[in-house]
Amino acid sequence: MLLENLKDYLGFAVAGNFANHLGEAGEANEFAVIKTEEKNAPKGMFPFYIKDHNSFLSTYPICDEVILTHGREEDNLQVEAEVALICDFVYKNEKIVDIVPRYFSAFNDCSIRIQDGNKLSTKKNWGINTKGISQDIIKIDNFTQNGILNRYHIASFIKRDGIVHDYGTTSSVKSYSYFFEQLKTWMIEKLNTQEDCGPLEELTQFLEVAAKDAKGILIAAGATAYADFGKKNFLKKNDEIFVYVYDAHFHSFDDIYNDMCGMDTFLSKCSKLHQVVK
Repeated sequence: MLLENLKDYLGFAVAGNFANHLGEAGEANEFAVIKTEEKNAPKGMFPFYIKDHNSFLSTYPICDEVILTHGREEDNLQVEAEVALICDFVYKNEKIVDIVPRYFSAFNDCSIRIQDGNKLSTKKNWGINTKGISQDIIKIDNFTQNGILNRYHIASFIKRDGIVHDYGTTSSVKSYSYFFEQLKTWMIEKLNTQEDCGPLEELTQFLEVAAKDAKGILIAAGATAYADFGKKNFLKKNDEIFVYVYDAHFHSFDDIYNDMCGMDTFLSKCSKLHQVVK
């Protein structure tokens, strides 16, 4: 799996799949109009990249080395550390009938935090190199609680002026509100039935444009809650972003921290993303 191949994938993400994230991101009020069947259910899905769409969504935003501000630092850019699922999918009779996660990776669903009443997607892609994915792409054995992903944790940090800060709270993948079979079933339903409401869009319009020619679908599964520094500090030029998705049965948090601080640490069961803000 090469990052270049992802240009032929659809890009969607899950909103509100970690407790407290929307409130900390200042988005809870916008999402108040969205009603879910279960209290802890994610709020919905949104597109961040649709190849050949006649809008900003056709710009491929993913990079593994930099985040470009494009002059928008004053719009409060914030890291969103999460797991990316690289999936096959089946599209028949203008519906998604199956999603098959094949690989996973560390992902930065970097976001604009200015609340302007526009759709969430408009804050997720403001040009090239505005998203991040690690080249350490790990094969999924099976997308269930019995698979390897159940052992992985997400950690994120910012290095600013030589000082390392926790950015997101270190969280296990299994602490997502929905994951594995439950998330898969929910995503299939949302992609086929989500209506335009509040910050979210009707999604079948994007599938009609691009699903038949897409090689797969890249899904950002949802961002963790923020550590104190992450709540209060937005990105500045020359910040270094680190997102790790690591096997917590194999690597300790100290292993991750030592690697980020430049020590010679071999992370054999880890997907690491390192980006510099430009």
